[in-house]
Amino acid sequence: MTIHTYERMVNLRRMTTRSHVGLGLGAAVLGGALWWRKNPSACPYGQRFWVQPPHPFITRARLKEALQPRAGQHILEVGPGTGYYALDTAEWITPSGTLDIFDLQPKMLDHTMRRAKYRGITNITPTQGTAEQLPYPDATFDAAYLVAVLGEIPDQHAALSELARVLRPGGHLIVGELFGDPHWVAPATLLRNGTDAGLTFEDRTGRLLGHYTKFVKP
Repeated sequence: MTIHTYERMVNLRRMTTRSHVGLGLGAAVLGGALWWRKNPSACPYGQRFWVQPPHPFITRARLKEALQPRAGQHILEVGPGTGYYALDTAEWITPSGTLDIFDLQPKMLDHTMRRAKYRGITNITPTQGTAEQLPYPDATFDAAYLVAVLGEIPDQHAALSELARVLRPGGHLIVGELFGDPHWVAPATLLRNGTDAGLTFEDRTGRLLGHYTKFVKP
């Protein structure tokens, strides 16, 4: 066997090994995504790096366009994560506006509040609990929103019904969805579930890859 032949064989084995490793990792990622989709759950605090980078298509600017926040409003965000949207929303409704953030994980709430304190934001109130049982009176909020969160909630129907309950008549619910998210909720499914909860579809902004659906409470 010549040296060149031996080198070609070694390189071929290396390429084959890399290919197998790549396929194995791809299968693991796909398997994890499928499992996560069938078992809705919130992104763990220890994996918060998934929710901290810039959010393509479901940007803060597009949320603001859909939400149309005004000074003095009382707004609810469900599933704020580490505050990607919350901090800006709180500033949009100053002065005299208040933002309630509601999350299953106390560590996410604590993280957001630390960031708010660093930025000098004082109009955010955190509450821990499950979205299927919101601890707020009827008709509390002028608007509510959740971004890439609805699919993580085990009982979406209950969560949407609760959100409709705590909205004031004429209040808006904004639901952001990003295609490719393991818990992505398809537009048709979202429209059906929102209608079943007693909300009226009003508008959808953005693209198929990432959009905000806007409902209004009659």
